[in-house]
Amino acid sequence: MKDILITIFLSLAPFFELRGGIPYGLAAGLDFSLVFIVSVLANILIVFPIFFFLDHIHKYLINWSFYNKIFNKFLVRARRKVEKKIGTSWEFVALMLVVAIPFPGTGAYTGCLASWAFQLKRKKSLLAITLGVIIAGIITSLVSLGFISLI
Repeated sequence: MKDILITIFLSLAPFFELRGGIPYGLAAGLDFSLVFIVSVLANILIVFPIFFFLDHIHKYLINWSFYNKIFNKFLVRARRKVEKKIGTSWEFVALMLVVAIPFPGTGAYTGCLASWAFQLKRKKSLLAITLGVIIAGIITSLVSLGFISLI
């Protein structure tokens, strides 16, 4: 039970997300399907609190210099990843790929931040982020399974 909770926590945590949750769960010896499902679901479900935070709480914290400095740093990175495709037919694909590619600085958090910053349609963004999380889960699982089998 402890390992599944750690897997979920890592999948929810910024910077780690699926890149932390799936490898940890598999290395802990948990069942692949369980690890994949709980990690992907946790990473998809965190999107709703992120959007709630950005829509309702962010405006109160932005006046704190420490928060403002950190937030703007991440906002600049998120914007750079998708700004060239915003307003084009590639907007959906660009957002999905930013979430799908399991590299540091990408994932559901970055996708939400980019979607919010560019004021993209929320339902379309949710679909792009969800598909991106599923793709990232598949990629991370394949890499993790290959890496773990070599050990």
